[in-house]
Amino acid sequence: MEHQGMYANYKSGRLLLLYTKLLRGEYLNKAEEARRFGVDEKSIQRDIADLRAFFEEQVAEGEANQELVYDRKCNGYYLRTTDQATLSNDEILAVCKILLDSRSLCKSELEPIIKKILAACVPKENKECVCDLIRNELFHYIEPHHQREIVKNLWKIGTAIKSQHMLQIQYEKQNGTVVDRILKPVGIMVSEYYFYLTAFIDNINRQETFREPNDPFPTIYRIDRIQSFTVLDTTFRVPYKDRFEEGEFRKRIQFMYGGKLRKIRFRYTGPNVEAVLDRLPTAFIEQKTEDGFILNAEVFGDGIDMWIRSQGDYITLL
Repeated sequence: MEHQGMYANYKSGRLLLLYTKLLRGEYLNKAEEARRFGVDEKSIQRDIADLRAFFEEQVAEGEANQELVYDRKCNGYYLRTTDQATLSNDEILAVCKILLDSRSLCKSELEPIIKKILAACVPKENKECVCDLIRNELFHYIEPHHQREIVKNLWKIGTAIKSQHMLQIQYEKQNGTVVDRILKPVGIMVSEYYFYLTAFIDNINRQETFREPNDPFPTIYRIDRIQSFTVLDTTFRVPYKDRFEEGEFRKRIQFMYGGKLRKIRFRYTGPNVEAVLDRLPTAFIEQKTEDGFILNAEVFGDGIDMWIRSQGDYITLL
């Protein structure tokens, strides 16, 4: 008999050990468990019946949505979660692939997150399958060059946004200079390998500093370039009618460069207009022509100019 500690000799202890095994995504085989605990299979069958009744009661009371299911192929029982709020195995694979392909986190932060997501895979064979599908990609994962851990900062900044507390940051600009800023933080965004903080600056002369001093949009900061920050006791108010709508802003800023809000009209003659519509969420097709399309879009910042140049002869700005 396999030793399971002092509680294994009691029914309650046996139930706890069986329950723990189910939570790990493992199977319960009656014959194996009987040998494991030194009891007959009928005792294990009664334990399984008690566990099934427990899960059914939890479902009835709305405390959980799990059921004990028998798998004939594996000749064992496993715990299946039917709650729609829980990720399915195929969704877990999709989330892992997105995290890996985004390359926005250091490997030291990415690996624990993926391991926790994979722990939700049941049964055990499914977990092994997902692990096999991403193992090579995780091993060869190329982390961002800044190599700075940012997950904890994301949470602290996010809570400051939620509570509308001002931030004081020391920020390293692209040219290497470090500036001190007092900010009203309004959103966190992620785009092409980096997380960004969008915020309104409080301690700056906009007329002297900004090319567009009356620009109503926030300034964009790469979070990995924030060398240090302090959440201040000072709070700020954003009236509901003037509140920053992150989703609407996100549709218009695809390149994370400052500038003004612009409306552009251009001709596209490339092979895949869907790629353009996905790249510019506000874009719409005005007209289909013999050689392509006429499109309109509303975009924020100067990054659009670089993107248009990158498309070569496919795009003509009208």
